[in-house]
Amino acid sequence: MASNSGNDQGKPKGTAKRGFAAMDEATQRSIASKGGQAAHQKGTAHEFDSEEARRAGQKGGEAVSRDREHMAQIGRKGGESRQSAARANAEKNNMATASGSGSEQSSKGGNRQSSKPSDD
Repeated sequence: MASNSGNDQGKPKGTAKRGFAAMDEATQRSIASKGGQAAHQKGTAHEFDSEEARRAGQKGGEAVSRDREHMAQIGRKGGESRQSAARANAEKNNMATASGSGSEQSSKGGNRQSSKPSDD
């Protein structure tokens, strides 16, 4: 009867935050920042050069692009965004043309008539 199994019934095992995970975000940032500063001072901090960063980005892009459904979603979203932007530009251009077209046409029409020789 010395078993602890009766005491643990309401709690899932391993879900309580402990240590670093239990700290508030500001404390975590402070500790992490000190660790980064110490590594730079010691000379053991890793810094990406442009070539290494390019390779890492390429590797990530390859991993993401393997998920065809995800890529299809991205493509659809981009197409929708592009279509809506094109529609907005077209509407803006139509409104600008409609508001300025009366004065443009009358001035162009007046110029055309005055520049043509009269058949009278």
